Amino acid sequence: MKERIKQMLIKEFLQMFRDKRMRMVIMVMPLVQLTILSLALTTDVKNIKVAIVDRDNTVESRTLISGFSDSGYFDVAVTLRDDSRLPQMLDKGEVLAAISIPYGFAEDLKSGKQSPVQVLCDGIYSNDTAIIMNYAGQVTALFNNRHLEKSAGKIADAVNLEGRAWYNPNLESKFYYVPGLIAVMLILVGLVLTSMAIVREKEIGTIEQVMVTPIRKSEFIIGKTLPFLITGYVTMTLMFIIAFLVFGIRIQGSLLLLYACSGVYITGNLGLALLVSVTARTQQQALLTAFLIIVPAILLSGFIFPIHNMPEGVQAATIFNPMRWYLQILHSIALKGVGAKSLIKPIIAQVLLAAGFLSLAIMKFQKTID
Repeated sequence: MKERIKQMLIKEFLQMFRDKRMRMVIMVMPLVQLTILSLALTTDVKNIKVAIVDRDNTVESRTLISGFSDSGYFDVAVTLRDDSRLPQMLDKGEVLAAISIPYGFAEDLKSGKQSPVQVLCDGIYSNDTAIIMNYAGQVTALFNNRHLEKSAGKIADAVNLEGRAWYNPNLESKFYYVPGLIAVMLILVGLVLTSMAIVREKEIGTIEQVMVTPIRKSEFIIGKTLPFLITGYVTMTLMFIIAFLVFGIRIQGSLLLLYACSGVYITGNLGLALLVSVTARTQQQALLTAFLIIVPAILLSGFIFPIHNMPEGVQAATIFNPMRWYLQILHSIALKGVGAKSLIKPIIAQVLLAAGFLSLAIMKFQKTID
């Protein structure tokens, strides 16, 4: 009995590691993912891009600004004299927060009056917003303590920090996570189902029958993609209905723009899945590869961990992640109500990725059957 089990073990291990692709999937990919994801995943909130609106432009206001930039939490992206550009910058996601210092700030401090300083945050990221408010409170508290020492105790809280969250005033996390989960479900279903579409035909032997027909390789790939694209649209619509009925999530922006961008996102996922399918030899390989793609795609999309917290090398790698760009588009259209003009960068990135993945799938499919 022991000998028979031993021979079965040897057989299974030989079969498992015979294929170079399987050796990569089982042994190498988990180690690579562990290294990259361990560097990228952190619950700390740092490198917070903020815009400073300094209407006073005095030594005192610049001292407060230095407190924010020297704190280690904030990255002052731009300093403005008025708030005319703030809505556009928050809409595009160029900054996560803005610090507004009023005119007469220095005079109020010198006369012993309390001066209000406003913090405006992108409330869609509810957890980040709460942390940003806390960090801003620490910076102003330090400024108040130093000012108290210099002014010989004129006023304890010279700077009164007033926080305000845009787009999500009550900081309800559902407005961020529910749309994000829709993006997760779309990539999950698209990759898992579509990754086995072509390899299944290879295993059952129907691929040869298809290829003797006059159909072109590009037509074959498109024909494989369209059913899953339609299914993705139906699934997405049902999820949006549930999001509205159960969680009260309303689409604030253009529904047409959202559906157009969603179609590009689904197409990109399907192109990536077909690329997996045409290069895999078995359904098992395709399924394992799909799951190995899904995990980093979700974790490196900014859905769970902010991208600006990640190392620069990992941030560069997220450029090739369709989910990163779709999340930005989805949250901006659904919750901010912004238009296509503010989303040029993520829309172009999505289109290029979708076209690239589909083109690679067609090229690899041609090499596979020649």
